[in-house]
Amino acid sequence: MADGSGRVLHVAETAQWELGRQVGSYEISSRGKTLAEEGFIHCSTATQAGPVLRNFYADLDPAALTLLVLDVDLLGALGSPVRWDDVPGAEAPFPHVYGPILPGAVVATLAVGGTAGAPELPPPADLDALDVLSAPPSPSE
Repeated sequence: MADGSGRVLHVAETAQWELGRQVGSYEISSRGKTLAEEGFIHCSTATQAGPVLRNFYADLDPAALTLLVLDVDLLGALGSPVRWDDVPGAEAPFPHVYGPILPGAVVATLAVGGTAGAPELPPPADLDALDVLSAPPSPSE
């Protein structure tokens, strides 16, 4: 699938994101895995992020999580391209960042709502206003 413009989300533990922001490079792929271990950083569209939160982060306090809103074009310009990869069992490809997330590619940070066991995304209108992709770009984009 073609790389595409727009924005994608990454679920970060807030303390890890703050450390990465301070040192100038965030390299956590997913919960308990680093970029070096996985080879990429897991991201998702607005549609995919809710299930990711519920399946992998529900046991954490949502107040300890931050959604990073990442600009796909900025990531590429900073040397960390986004690729859309098929994931077994998933309905659509997931965006993966192949390199560290530099703070300059993070256009917004959003709080995760809800409670432990039931984390919630911000309202869809908020994600739409930030141009977060709800589906992978079409191959022609």
